[in-house]
Amino acid sequence: MKEEEKFYEETFRDTITTVDKAGKWRWIYAIKPKGRWYNIRKVAAYLYFLLFVLVPFIKLDGNPLLMINILDSKFSILGKMFWPHDMFIFAILMIALIVFIVLFTIAFGRLFCGWACPQTIFLEFIFRPIEWLIEGSPSQQRKLDKAEWTIEKIIKKTSKHILYLLISFGIANIFLAYIIGIDELFVMVREPLLEHKKMLFGLIGFSILFYVVFAFVRDLICTTVCPYGRLQSVMVDKNTMQVAYDYSRGEPRARFKKNEIRTQGDCIDCFKCVMVCPTGIDIRNGTQMECVACTACIDECNTVMTAINKPKGLIRYASENELEGGEKIHFNARMKAYSMVLFLLVGLIAFLIVSRNSVDVFISKVKGQLYQENPDGTFSNLYELKIFNKNKSAAIIQLIPENYKNAWVKVIGQQVFNVDAEKMAEYKFFVMIPRDQVLKRSNDLTIGLYLNGKKFNTVKTKFSGPFN
Repeated sequence: MKEEEKFYEETFRDTITTVDKAGKWRWIYAIKPKGRWYNIRKVAAYLYFLLFVLVPFIKLDGNPLLMINILDSKFSILGKMFWPHDMFIFAILMIALIVFIVLFTIAFGRLFCGWACPQTIFLEFIFRPIEWLIEGSPSQQRKLDKAEWTIEKIIKKTSKHILYLLISFGIANIFLAYIIGIDELFVMVREPLLEHKKMLFGLIGFSILFYVVFAFVRDLICTTVCPYGRLQSVMVDKNTMQVAYDYSRGEPRARFKKNEIRTQGDCIDCFKCVMVCPTGIDIRNGTQMECVACTACIDECNTVMTAINKPKGLIRYASENELEGGEKIHFNARMKAYSMVLFLLVGLIAFLIVSRNSVDVFISKVKGQLYQENPDGTFSNLYELKIFNKNKSAAIIQLIPENYKNAWVKVIGQQVFNVDAEKMAEYKFFVMIPRDQVLKRSNDLTIGLYLNGKKFNTVKTKFSGPFN
């Protein structure tokens, strides 16, 4: 441990914690956290795993609760199917997401990283516990890594990496279910794999990616790859809630001596907050980009404070203003305002998703076509029709002109527009209007759209007539 303490003393603010002065990556041997915050995170993580596994199986109106099928350019959110022409909703979603991230970070710091990020949750509650179980404590892991290759080392390393590969393969399958849907995944499993070569290669690729990330890359994702950690430095301010060390109470540091009247700060320089950190930082050096707000240091410090009969909270959730002697952090007016904006954004997105039509119809006049005068005393215009059926069942679409008496639709080649499930179809049709009602060169036309006999929308277009 002395060697690690010396490293931190000599490299304070000099380099990121996972890279030494020679530019070599330092492997983090984090001890297992224990305490109130860790127990809460563990419950949240298990609920997260449960949702992660179950969501692909949940369907609303026959559609997946969530599916992002980039390959076929169709998406399902809350059971509503989205196609490429629905991208305006995704544009609004992305704008709202950016605003959400900014406001959330300003108010709550990097809370998402420690409590909801898949990288953190999978690593800290699946892969690292397996490592602790097989290879032992951090000191035992160090000893094992430095030892010569023996039967024991081969068995432990092989067992760990086999489990990592199997779990990565399972995670990859679930991720694939979010992309192609659970039904397609089951089809792929039942049929010969060579009939689904692209999916098979994708599954293998995902598996290798997850395995490499959780077995080898780990904290580099948080400290180097992920842009969110770097963005947070320009989004936080003195009122942002974050995991922080109370330097006014903790300094000056000094080792704890039993039965000694202590005149120094409460920090006994035990180094436990560093030993438990998954990114290897020393939180006592202040707010750092590498901190993922996982609260492991809070639990460890509280345990030490209890053992030496000192108040808890030397490391805690706090704002910079609080540490400087200002108002203690609580759910203040600022956080309430930001939370209300976030709530409204989420509500707007949910409304756009729920209120959208399951069938989209686009009508436009055929270019270059004038009106036609018919023997039955009507004028007609030729139109093009595109129908996007996002339902799991076939749709029968009828068009009825609404703002002209005795007007009707003449379909070329058929009587109704029948569109198969999750398909797009194109048609041409005539709108027939009695001659005495066509009074201008350009006339407004309103067409009612009926799905399986029930009206669901109207479309406005133009109807060409003769010069008068």
